[in-house]
Amino acid sequence: MRVFSVFIDRTFTCLVAVFTLLNCSLVLSAEESSEISAIKQLLLATQPEMQIEDVSKSPVDGLYEVTTQGGQTIYVSSDARFFIPGDLYEAKPAGLVNLGESKRNTIRKDKIAALNEKDMIVYEAKGERKATLTVFTDVDCPYCRKLHAEVEALNDMGIAVRYLAFPRTGLNTETHFKMISTWCAPDRLAMMTSAKRGGEVPKADCENPVASQYQLGREVGVTGTPALVLEDGTMLPGYVPAATLGTYLLGNSVQP
Repeated sequence: MRVFSVFIDRTFTCLVAVFTLLNCSLVLSAEESSEISAIKQLLLATQPEMQIEDVSKSPVDGLYEVTTQGGQTIYVSSDARFFIPGDLYEAKPAGLVNLGESKRNTIRKDKIAALNEKDMIVYEAKGERKATLTVFTDVDCPYCRKLHAEVEALNDMGIAVRYLAFPRTGLNTETHFKMISTWCAPDRLAMMTSAKRGGEVPKADCENPVASQYQLGREVGVTGTPALVLEDGTMLPGYVPAATLGTYLLGNSVQP
């Protein structure tokens, strides 16, 4: 009986400890949530033009990370009085790690992963798809055209190239309407290639994702085209040769 009694006492003590930890965690979570809400209100009161997407605790005590539209970050004190613009770096044995860029990569990766590939214009890899390159593109952009001339080489390496629309001139412009016509063409692959070669784009209209993809680009930090997004969310602004892209995506030296 004594052994059984000791067992019951220890079990009860453990349960009390577990419930105490859970209660503390809930209290801390509630306090943290309240503090984040207060920071948002203070920021919007003093910076009404700020487009806040997320507020979270940073790895540094007393600092909160604020993500704004475009994926940019600032760090603020808990009373929202003091601001530190720019990225936070962590010193690791292998060197400095840009925590801000790491978070932006994750946001890009997740938002692009949520898209339906049927809404993209996809040049599929030859044979097995070994990697995927997602490109925010513009049919009139010279460097977009230069990259498109190397899409076949990328496909030969086993890399699929997926286009998202980003008319650099903005919505309701000539380029925007060209891109709608491209997305609405009976053969979107052929029309994209023709447009990138300077060919005429016959006017067409349909339900299309051009405006929403343009808005997504702005949200994830695209400011020009081409904007190349790797599978981990890393974004490479501007034209990059096929051989270099192959090295990034496949992890070995390749030739186009």
